[in-house]
Amino acid sequence: MPPRAAGRNASMKAAVIVFPGSNCDRDVKVTLEAATGSTPAMVWHGDGELPNCDLIVLPGGFSYGDYLRSGAMAANSPIMRAVIDAARRGVRVLAICNGFQVATESSLLPGVLMPNASLRFVCKDVLLRVETAASEFTRNYAEGDVVRMPIAHRDGNYFAQKDELDALESDGLVAFRYCDSKGALSDDVNPNGSARNIAGIFNKNRTILGMMPHPERLADARLGGTDGKAMFDGLLASIA
Repeated sequence: MPPRAAGRNASMKAAVIVFPGSNCDRDVKVTLEAATGSTPAMVWHGDGELPNCDLIVLPGGFSYGDYLRSGAMAANSPIMRAVIDAARRGVRVLAICNGFQVATESSLLPGVLMPNASLRFVCKDVLLRVETAASEFTRNYAEGDVVRMPIAHRDGNYFAQKDELDALESDGLVAFRYCDSKGALSDDVNPNGSARNIAGIFNKNRTILGMMPHPERLADARLGGTDGKAMFDGLLASIA
C-alpha cells in the first residue's frame, strides 16, 4: 500500500532509548530523521531523565542479551521509570520487537512475549492486516489493509489470558494481525504462534503501540518497500 505523502516537519521531538544490546536504535534514528528532518535524542538506558519529547521509541534488539526473559532486565533500567511516567502523561510510545517485550515486562502493555512456537529464531518479511486506522500510529492506513514488514525474533509469541485477549478485541486495541495476501488469518501465516494471530496491540488510550514487526526496516524504497513509512508519517502529521 503506498503511504500518504507527508512533508518534513521538525516540530515532532522524538527520543530513542538505547539499551546494551539494542541493534535497531540506529535504524529508527535514520527513519525519524527522514520523516522529521531532525535528529532524535538517543537516550542511554542508564540515564534517569528524558528530554522533552512527543514520541518515545523502544527499539528492537537483544537488550541485556535477552538474559532471564527478553526485555525483563531492560524493564528495570533507570530510564524506564521516566518512560513510564511520560507514558502516563500521554506521551506516545512506539515499542518495536524487543521494545514490545520491554513494554509488556514494564506493564505498559498487557500480556507477554514467549518463545516462538517453533522454538527457532524467525527472520523474514510477513504480511499484516491493519485492524484499525483509529490511532495516531495507524491513521495513514485503512482498516483491512494488508501491509508487508520484516520480523526478526525468537520470542515473539504473544500470549495473554483469555479475559485480557477478549478485552483487547472488544475495545479495538489489536493493531495488526499476521495474515495472508488476502487478509485471511490461519495458523499457516502465524510465524510465531501468537494468540489470535496478534502482531501488535495498543494500550487503552492508543498512545502506546507495541508490535513485533519492524516498520523502520521497510520505510525507504531503497530497502525494498515503504509500508512502514506510513506509520512514521502518520505520527508526524498527528503530533505536528
